[in-house]
Amino acid sequence: MTDQQISLEVAYATPEKQALLEVVVEQGTTVKQAILASGIVKRFPDIDLEVLKVGIWNRTCKLTDLPKKGDRIEIYRPLIADPKEARRRRAEKAVDEGRANKVTGGRAKVLLAK
Repeated sequence: MTDQQISLEVAYATPEKQALLEVVVEQGTTVKQAILASGIVKRFPDIDLEVLKVGIWNRTCKLTDLPKKGDRIEIYRPLIADPKEARRRRAEKAVDEGRANKVTGGRAKVLLAK
């Protein structure tokens, strides 16, 4: 590795398998170029960089951004469920089951018989 090169990691995972590949690229290489140089697209043909979001260290970024030495580029799959909708359904279920207060949403008080 020369002074003009940087070492990066490229990560992608499916429910069945995952890959974390190290790649050495020239400084000034874009996120997209680093992903393609890693060969991860050949391992996972379902990766479509025009559709999927990418990030560096768990923060979304653009394909044109320039990573720094030691960065981990991550390719994100789309969410299956909307997190807000899933939480709303869980809260409604808790209210229906008596585990949550219908007014405040907090824990329901249990009254003990005397």
